[in-house]
Amino acid sequence: MSIEIPNNPMNPQKLLAAIDMGSNSFKLFIIRALPNGRFVTVDRLKDPVLLSRSLISTSPSPSPSQTLLPLHSQTRALASLRHFSLIIRHHCISSPPTVVATSALRSASNRQDLLSRIHEELGFHVNVISGEEEARLIYLGVLQFLPVFSKTTLAVDIGGGSTEFVIGKQGQVIFATSLQLGHVSLTESFIKDGEIVNMRNHIRRVIIESGLVEKVKEIGFDIAVGCSGTIRSIERSVFLGFGNERSARVGFGEDFGRGWRFSREELGVIVERLLCGEEVRRVGFSKRRAEFIVAGAVLLLEIFDALGIGEMEVSEYALGEGVIAEMLARDCESFDVNANARWRSVVRVASRFNDEKRMKSNLQCAGIAKEIFEGLRRCEEFIDHHNNSMVSLDDKDLEYLEAAILLHSVGLVMGKKGYHKQSYHIIKNRDHLYGYNDEEVELIALLARYHRKKFPTCEHHPLQSFTKEKFRVLCVIMRICLALHKSQWMTFQGLEISHSHEGFRLVLTELKDQSLLSTSAELMSSNIEAELGLELKHFKQVFQQRLSIIIPSNT
Repeated sequence: MSIEIPNNPMNPQKLLAAIDMGSNSFKLFIIRALPNGRFVTVDRLKDPVLLSRSLISTSPSPSPSQTLLPLHSQTRALASLRHFSLIIRHHCISSPPTVVATSALRSASNRQDLLSRIHEELGFHVNVISGEEEARLIYLGVLQFLPVFSKTTLAVDIGGGSTEFVIGKQGQVIFATSLQLGHVSLTESFIKDGEIVNMRNHIRRVIIESGLVEKVKEIGFDIAVGCSGTIRSIERSVFLGFGNERSARVGFGEDFGRGWRFSREELGVIVERLLCGEEVRRVGFSKRRAEFIVAGAVLLLEIFDALGIGEMEVSEYALGEGVIAEMLARDCESFDVNANARWRSVVRVASRFNDEKRMKSNLQCAGIAKEIFEGLRRCEEFIDHHNNSMVSLDDKDLEYLEAAILLHSVGLVMGKKGYHKQSYHIIKNRDHLYGYNDEEVELIALLARYHRKKFPTCEHHPLQSFTKEKFRVLCVIMRICLALHKSQWMTFQGLEISHSHEGFRLVLTELKDQSLLSTSAELMSSNIEAELGLELKHFKQVFQQRLSIIIPSNT
């Protein structure tokens, strides 16, 4: 029986792209759409174009219609989008990306010059969205990350040239506004001249004159959420222990299990340390954030005080993911903005403890695992040789497998030694895997625990309703896909699973590395099998059949 897998990991039909032309940076999001509106980020790039820094005022008191975007900034923007276009083509995405532009282009009276150049050269249609529309999409992005659908949510996004505020509930926007307060523009106008007091007075004046405080008090909110890079960086600093008055620890805070949140007091400590002139890296911020973090942190503290915010939750998702959710809502009839809370909670914990490089690697592994899983599922149902019963795989099993792969490396945050055991404890001790019962959390944690070192025996598996042999099937799939991804021979773009009386065959297709074409297919297959020796031994132990790794000679 030979089976060709239809859902190739690199299948362009499942990939979508979106571009956020922000005032501070341009961002490219490449996502893989999953059933029922789920999505995973395949690639995410950020380019600090700093358009808001380049705007030229045409009057002493600039209004949104009295600034110009100089030619050199337009050239820089085009160069960034050209690079994004190459990445999109590399991923073989046939449909054009959805491109939105925000504050800097909203306020540039000559923006049409740049938009025309972009369309003529790259074919991109850029939608310059209003501040209110930007706020709505930010709220939609927040709903993809945090389980706040039923709560009256105040979302705050600090950008380079403006800050967006939105209050929403059950997917509907109640109020949205945009204020011309951004960390780049405030830095340019005040921080460089050391005018902290004047900056604070300016922020307070803009907030008061906007009527924001009265509107927020009128509507009220159950929870405040921050969702910009500035706010995420502040939360990360607090999480690392730098929002503690008593110490400036390098390492994780005592409250290791805390969620994505920080208090007004913790924010105040961060601002105080920054204003005292302490080196930003000693306060937990990266070099990239150094230039604008003082203005961003002071602005956020003024927002806290003006709106009476005592604590703020933090969302990893914002405008870009909101744009993606909007795309999926148009294309997926079964899309539900409040669905898939389970999947979002897995992504949330994975993002918490994995850096961007590990997240990208784990998502690639999940793609490989899905193809192996689907290929095996299409082959004959597996026999549990211990109990002489059938072992079949279903969609929930795939969900558990994907979750475990995204979370298997979270223990590395504590160091490399024994990290698989740390991953188990982090997953088990978290209270944010929403929608999973205790046994499902235990299953995901055990898969992470046994992805390396000792292979689990039946005695090591304490689950009740989940069969021991099925657990070992998922475990061996996970080990093989992780080993394949780590292999120096991981140069393929597709794979196929087939089965015969001789056993299973895993065929790697579409080599990417042209330098390997001179190496014989037989030698490469032999080398891969040598690298995966232990994993292939475990496969035979579970399936009672051999798995061969094949690279076709005509590749």
